Amino acid sequence: MGDVSPTRRRTSRRAFRRNLRRALLTALVVVCLLGLVGGWLGLRGWQARGNLDNAASLARELSQQVLDGETVQARRTLAALQQQTAAARSRTGDLGWRAAGNTPYGGSTLSAVRALAVGVDELARRAFPPLVELDLSTLLPSTGRLDLAALRAAMPAVSQADTAAQEVREQIRTVPTDGLQPAVQEAVRLLRTELDRLVTLTSAVRRSGALLPVLLGGSGTRTYLAVFQNLAEPRATGGIFGAYAVIQASAGRVKIVKQGAASELRSFERPVLPLSREQRALYTDLLGIYPADVNLTPHFPTAATLFREMYRRAGGGAVDGVLATDPVALSYLLRAVGPVPVPGHPTLTAPTVVRTLLSDTYRRLDAPAEQDDYFAASAKAVFNALLNRAVNPRAVAEALGTAVAERRILFWSAHAAEQRELVDSRLAGVLPDRETVNNVGVFLNDGSGAKLGYYLKGAADLTVGDCRPDGRREIHLRLTLRSTTPSSGLSESVRGLAMSGDPYTMRVLVYVFSPLRGSPLGARLDGKPEPVGGGMERGRRVGVLAVDIKPGRTRVLEVSLLTQEKASGAAELWLTPGPTPWTTRISPAPACDQ
Repeated sequence: MGDVSPTRRRTSRRAFRRNLRRALLTALVVVCLLGLVGGWLGLRGWQARGNLDNAASLARELSQQVLDGETVQARRTLAALQQQTAAARSRTGDLGWRAAGNTPYGGSTLSAVRALAVGVDELARRAFPPLVELDLSTLLPSTGRLDLAALRAAMPAVSQADTAAQEVREQIRTVPTDGLQPAVQEAVRLLRTELDRLVTLTSAVRRSGALLPVLLGGSGTRTYLAVFQNLAEPRATGGIFGAYAVIQASAGRVKIVKQGAASELRSFERPVLPLSREQRALYTDLLGIYPADVNLTPHFPTAATLFREMYRRAGGGAVDGVLATDPVALSYLLRAVGPVPVPGHPTLTAPTVVRTLLSDTYRRLDAPAEQDDYFAASAKAVFNALLNRAVNPRAVAEALGTAVAERRILFWSAHAAEQRELVDSRLAGVLPDRETVNNVGVFLNDGSGAKLGYYLKGAADLTVGDCRPDGRREIHLRLTLRSTTPSSGLSESVRGLAMSGDPYTMRVLVYVFSPLRGSPLGARLDGKPEPVGGGMERGRRVGVLAVDIKPGRTRVLEVSLLTQEKASGAAELWLTPGPTPWTTRISPAPACDQ
């Protein structure tokens, strides 16, 4: 190549500098514009966040006012709430925000904030107004009667709120959370949790409003069995069916017409209703022979239908349904109704009723018949107080909500159409035959023939593992079972049959139900491999282990489970309710395609 002249070199350098200046100027303009847009979006985002924070605080205040029946204050709070949610929706809804939401960096976070703003505004405009105008007292009995006409009149408002809440919940469920800023990701999680709670409440009230007029005798007198689960002797749904009451409902008025003890129904030579091969393999014929064993299965409709048939064969006649509850549920209700006297016995109070019924009773009363009479009288006293006292609707709603969430109140209807309405609620106690998350069940049955269940404390940890090449997951369950049983001094009725070989050692039969189409893989007890018996129930494989726990001792049971293919990373635990609520922890995992 020849030499380049100095003139041409100077011309090239000037062109290069011009192009560089143009490029730098263009870049500077772009950066400035991005900075301006980013600052504008940041300001708008900061303002929207302030609106949403204010809305969250107002929503909590509104909830309290609605439950306390403070309608005037609730209307003012709702107006302020709607102003905040409308502002958040407006600030995240213009073209600039939406365009930024389509960018690869940070766009998903902006889109999620927009979805949050729209969701809470929809709640404020559509779900909350009908709830503010709802008179909750119409949903509770007064002087032993529920006003069915007022209940029917309230239902359109509840249905409107439930429909809106469910629609918003579905919208928020579709918001992707991967790659979001941590604060926004947490906000999405919290809103989903709150929406689940809201929908649980509104759908339960909606369902109740549709069913209660019929259930409470609006179309003819109804009769029900109310059974008291004695948690001192564990069964899968809580405890053995002990005392029972016959409840009659007519035109909204409810009263107890008869009481008795399950032991009076006697045992039967053969199952009172046909049992499946799977049921007999897991529980033998005991399920259909002894009233105290109908709920060896956690599937409450099975237990209820068997107990109903036993009552009928014992001369009690047909009933329209079965309701079950326990002393812990009574303690929740006593928080709302206050102390309740029981003639000839200690007054029942919220802090002491569980100990009174499940421990002190066996020291005061020796004869099983006396104990059953006392349990029946206690349940009747709390029942009558709830029906006839002036109570705070918020307190009652919280008590019933907690009891139903813990499956301490269960109901089965003998009328198929009504049962279909109930089947998806926790109230039904139905072992589900379909699922979108991994449902794992841990159910306890007493193997001691004793009343040592009051002294059992439990904790459960559930961890969802990574995806395997075949699309399944391993789930790791860790149960910690501790006995606080004293080493001496218990009455004969508590020590019972001592089937563990020692009157003070409790034997717990642990039934671990796998997710649908899954299976138990193996177990370790206190770190050592433990053989697992098994069977099937309602499409789930069941592992069965017997665990003996001496006074003051703790046993640790670890069970590995396998899910079906393409299983979700989410999980839920279904546990036998006990005298002391379980301590639980669930560790989910990301979806397999993430």
